[in-house]
This record gives sequence, C-alpha cells and structure tokens, in this order.
Amino acid sequence: MRLKRDTDSVFKALADRSRRMLLDRLNANNGQTLTELCVGVDMTRQAVTQHLAVLEAAGLVVTMWRGREKLHFLNPVPLQQIYDRWIAKFERSRLRALRDLKQRLEGTRSA
Repeated sequence: MRLKRDTDSVFKALADRSRRMLLDRLNANNGQTLTELCVGVDMTRQAVTQHLAVLEAAGLVVTMWRGREKLHFLNPVPLQQIYDRWIAKFERSRLRALRDLKQRLEGTRSA
C-alpha cells in the first residue's frame, strides 16, 4: 500500500499549477531559498511555504540547511517512478511500431 500512498501524494502535488510552477523554478535553478522562490510569484510567502510543504511531503522537494538558510532541491525520483510505472509501457509499444515501420519501409526500398 505504501507505493499507492506515495503515488497518490505525488499526483496530488502535481495537480496544482502553482506547485508545478515551483518545481519548474527549481528545475531551472536548483537549491533555492524560500525568499528566492517567492521572487516574482503572485503568491504570499505563506502560500509558497504551504505549497513547498505539500511538495516535500510527496518527496518531490528535499531540503538542506546551509547555515541559517534552508535550500530547496527538486527530487526527480518520484517522477521517474511514475514514468516507469505509467508512461514507459505506453512508449514501448509506440517505439516498437516505429521500428516495425522503419523495417517495412527499408524493406520496400531495397526490393
């Protein structure tokens, strides 16, 4: 059941546009403080803190203290797990179809 709970929390975290924006900002510049993440966003500091707490609970953000600063880092592992479980299997069949098409077209050309 643990994997299901973990997956549910990741999907819940990703369901919000503001949280996806924070993940995009961390992807572009990893290791930001709360102050840095608040710059240029249309949210209160408290709202950003709450969104970061949801992301951290889902395992999508990890933190590290540097002196008195709390740095936030993107953790791609939960996203990779979702990719492996839900997306990759659909991609495999598409890649096989492209491989088969390529072989057929190459076979047609050489005949």
